[in-house]
Formats: sequence, structure tokens, C-alpha cells
Amino acid sequence: MTRPFRSGMTLVWANGVDLGIESFGREDDPLILLVGGPTMLSWPDAVCERLASGGRRVVRYDLRDSGASTTLDPQNPGYDLRDLATDAAALVEVLGAGTAQFGGVGVGGMVAQVAALDHPEVCSALTLVGTRPVAPGPADEDLPDHDPAVMAVLFSRPLPDWTDRDAVAAFAAEGAEPKGDDPEEARATASRIWDRTPSSDPAVHQANQLAMVFSRIDCAPRWRERLGELGMPALVVHGRADPFFPVGNGEVLAAEIPAARLLVLDDMGTALRTAAADQVAAAMLAL
Repeated sequence: MTRPFRSGMTLVWANGVDLGIESFGREDDPLILLVGGPTMLSWPDAVCERLASGGRRVVRYDLRDSGASTTLDPQNPGYDLRDLATDAAALVEVLGAGTAQFGGVGVGGMVAQVAALDHPEVCSALTLVGTRPVAPGPADEDLPDHDPAVMAVLFSRPLPDWTDRDAVAAFAAEGAEPKGDDPEEARATASRIWDRTPSSDPAVHQANQLAMVFSRIDCAPRWRERLGELGMPALVVHGRADPFFPVGNGEVLAAEIPAARLLVLDDMGTALRTAAADQVAAAMLAL
């Protein structure tokens, strides 16, 4: 298969910040905007390439304080979830598209939900991967929370030297199996994230690797009760082996979005795997 056109990574100005983006496919094809979780590499290359081969213009981007996007102080973010949702809507306009299918993985899925609710005029379809309908913090009583045994293993590990690329990659690989992820994919992704982090500040590297900034932003007000307003086609993808957001979260999310289809992948944990690229891309293209 011939690989679709892929541009280099660049910065675009949207909603008052620089956002790091990478594009695949032709500019005149319908846009799929992939929200980082928090970096764009939460969306594997293979998924982007399959979507572009299916006749879509694919743009993946880094959230604020992540990757190449504007990074000020990940430990004290001066914005909220609504700002991140507005970033997504503004990016559609900057890219010259009237509408886009929004996709989000993990915390990026939370941004995508709020973007679709607050800016429905620019969202033509919605894909949510490994996420849930409430913000970080205590889950609603009907939503399965993080697996406590897995969390105990993950949070008992000593942190690496965030300025040591090899140590960071090894840390990611060692934590992959408890999360149901592929260790070598985790190692490679962590290395690429490290390479793309423009700062030498350990706090910035840690925020890029662990998505810690998202737990510090204001995510109020709740949006779960508004999910019934979504009228666009939606796809909810969840790994059956996900201990971070167990699969019940995806089941509830799909049930509360009126036009949603649920795709449960038996071999997937927390991260979207390259091995699932064909299946996930085909489902997204069918929206």
C-alpha cells in the first residue's frame, strides 16, 4: 500500500496559543481532527495513515502544555477544559475546514466530548477512545474506577530521571503490561514524546509522559448530563483489558450518546494499539 502524503510537524496559532500539529492526506478531503491525549502520539501513525488512505485529511495535535504546543507551566495551568475544547473548534477554522470529525483518546476524549457539546456546528462526527464521561477525579457511582491493584503497582514504582531519555523509555515499557499495553510500543512512543519535548525542564518531560497537567485543570461544570444533546454519529472504542478506565466506562458513554456505536477490542488495554489500526480506522471511516 502506498503511504498517503504526510506533512512535517508545524505550529499553528489558534485561540491565542500555538498548537503543534501533523497532517496526513490531501487538504481538500474531509477533516478528521485528532485530539492529543495529551500529545498527538496517543494516535498511532498507522491509524492516521489508514484514515488518510480512506480519503480523509487527518490532523493530530498536541494539547496545551504538551509536545510542541504552547508550554508555560504544566504544574499551574492557567486555562480550563472549556479552553481546550475551544482550541479544537478554533483549529477547525484555522485549517480552513467548515466541520471535522473529532477524535480523542483518554483525556483527549474528554476534550472531544466537550468540544462537540459546546461547538456542535463544527463537529460532524465523534470518535472517543479509552475515555469516560466525567473528568479526572472520583468517578460516578455507576462508572467503574481505576483498578486498585494495578494502580498500586504503577504508583509504587520509583520515578525515572525525566531528563534521561533511556530511563524514561524503560519506565514506560515497564509500566505497559499492567495497563494491558504493548511494552515495545510504549517504549517507542515514550522515546518519541521525549524527543519532541522542547524543554529540558524535568517537570515538562513528566507532564508530557504522564498527562499530569490534565489532573490540575478546572474541568467544571460537568458535561455528562448533556451527552443526550449530541446529534452527530459517534463511535466509542474501548479496550476490554483497560484497567485505568475499565470497559464499563465506554459502555455507559455509548449508551448515553444517542447515535453512538460501541466497539470493544478484546486485546486492547489503555493505549490505542497499532495492531488495532485497521479495525478502528474502518469504523471511523464508516461514520
